[in-house]
Amino acid sequence: MQSASSRIASIDILRGIIMIIMALDHTRDFFHNTAMTADPLDAATTTPLLFFTRWITHYCAPAFVFLSGLSAYIASQKKTMKEASTFLMKRGLWLIIAELVIVTLGLTFNPLYNVFILQVIWAIGWSMIVLGLLMRLSFKAVLFTGLLLFFGHNILDYFTLPGNIWKILFTSFGTVIPMGGNRFIFAFYAILPWTSAMLLGYCAGYFFRKDATVEVRRKFLLITGSAAILLFIVLRSINHYGNPTPWEFQQTGFRTFLDFIDVSKYPPSLDFLCMTLGPTLLALAGLEQVKGRWQEVISVYGKVPFFYYILHFYLLHFLLVIAFFLSGYTAGDIVDPNIPFLFRPVNFGYTLPIVYAIWISVVAILYKPSQWFGKYRQTHTQWWLKYI
Repeated sequence: MQSASSRIASIDILRGIIMIIMALDHTRDFFHNTAMTADPLDAATTTPLLFFTRWITHYCAPAFVFLSGLSAYIASQKKTMKEASTFLMKRGLWLIIAELVIVTLGLTFNPLYNVFILQVIWAIGWSMIVLGLLMRLSFKAVLFTGLLLFFGHNILDYFTLPGNIWKILFTSFGTVIPMGGNRFIFAFYAILPWTSAMLLGYCAGYFFRKDATVEVRRKFLLITGSAAILLFIVLRSINHYGNPTPWEFQQTGFRTFLDFIDVSKYPPSLDFLCMTLGPTLLALAGLEQVKGRWQEVISVYGKVPFFYYILHFYLLHFLLVIAFFLSGYTAGDIVDPNIPFLFRPVNFGYTLPIVYAIWISVVAILYKPSQWFGKYRQTHTQWWLKYI
């Protein structure tokens, strides 16, 4: 039998890895010279390193959403169902507000809020609200809804959905909603496909309960993770259902392979979720009994994911402002009408090696603040700490 604390430790390790990799993608967005002018996943034009730099970060959002559901199940074991449900809905509402106010400002540095950007925190917030409601029905209701959304949402690829509400729920990527007064909402994350990952993460938490054995849990993770990867390969090979865009043969076998694994994140397709969550489950199984100094370091980030997430955006954008002026730009260049981020002209940026150096520096800088906040949260009991 494995203790609850060691089981949670494996989650913290994986979440820490996710948070570190996630920062690479946002560093690329802010600092790479072609981030705003070229698609890094275009198999016909990209380079292997650029493709990998973008593609590896695909694992972050689905794994993070899945682990959020898993953590919700573990936390619910210490509360009544009503208490757990109510907390999830409150936290979900807080995350939606945080996306609109705190994350948007960190991304844009625009205090006038001409643009609101709805991304993963927004999707997690709504998913928590849905989970909180379904929990009040039954565990089976959570499982059934999760499976239905997970395997069935790509049916909507064959229909034209009317109105922005349907797009935001199922298919949004870059859905622009005018608010009047030169203000817009950019919806990048469709809610319900991401909700499926959280609901199934919650159900997977059943194997992390106190009386679950390591052997049973690892068997579940290995079988389901392998099955998800196999399903991805089969569906992608058939090239019909499971992803809105089929793969095509490219000029070389390697570039054809790149196109094969380039599946839709916006919205997350069934192929995308299988490709990313399959290895996530295998990683959870492999990290069950991992010990060492590196595990302790990575766990620091995994224990305070929201704190780190917010902080890394503001640090990156602050560094961007410095680089902006050092590159010779002036106050007249702060606003680019083609980009929602201030201090980020379309043609600004550096090569990938410099992007990687900035990424590593940002992760290193945030280690001590993350460590401090993790210890602070362990030794203090203010109510608001539960929401960060």
